Amino acid sequence: MVGLLLAGLVTPSPASGVRATSDERPAVVEARTIGHSVEGRPIRAWRLGEPGRRRIVLVSTMHGDEPHTRAILETLRDGRAIRGVDLWVVPTYNPDGLARGTRRNARGVDLNRNFPHRWKDLDGRYESGPGPASEPETRAVMAFLEEIDPVRVVSFHQPLNGVDTDTKDPRFARRLARALRLPRTSLDCGGLCHGTMTMWFNHRMRGSALTVEYGARPPRHRMVVQAPRQLLGALGAHRTSRG
Repeated sequence: MVGLLLAGLVTPSPASGVRATSDERPAVVEARTIGHSVEGRPIRAWRLGEPGRRRIVLVSTMHGDEPHTRAILETLRDGRAIRGVDLWVVPTYNPDGLARGTRRNARGVDLNRNFPHRWKDLDGRYESGPGPASEPETRAVMAFLEEIDPVRVVSFHQPLNGVDTDTKDPRFARRLARALRLPRTSLDCGGLCHGTMTMWFNHRMRGSALTVEYGARPPRHRMVVQAPRQLLGALGAHRTSRG
């Protein structure tokens, strides 16, 4: 933690060394800049809920042309306080891609093919970079997940409309699919996946990671009202009452 504070990656407070809660965002108990993109944009993570509970990480916008699901994570961040889970949200993993409206980062790398596990030299739409973990965004998220060591990671994407149940914890995947009202599916990249975040996490870490895909243009009401509530229910969490 001291290293993070010295590096300017954590917002400090006199009481705990880490503080980012405010009247505007009562759900937030901690905020970090976990790294920067190729073009220097910050990659931000917010901690919600109750530290000491089950630790879960939600990630969105790994591909810049899949912007809609970040509204789920931003709604969780910007709403009432959350109880029952120690929750981290990373709404925008690929800020350069989001700014450009492109799948890949500013160097043209698909960040979901850049992780070390089963990395392969891929070209075209799935350009995997000059080597495993070559991109600063990848290294930032790897370091963050290794430090946080969550029991679960949920990675939100578009547009394939389903929850990957062929994963390390299929029981949770099925529960999440029911809660989010999405079909169960097997997201196998049309064969064997290479260098994905969930594969790397499932191989390296104790916890489990899975992918959730919404459609190309999900209704905003679904993203900001229904999905956040459904997701909290699936995680065994809830908002505090109003007032």
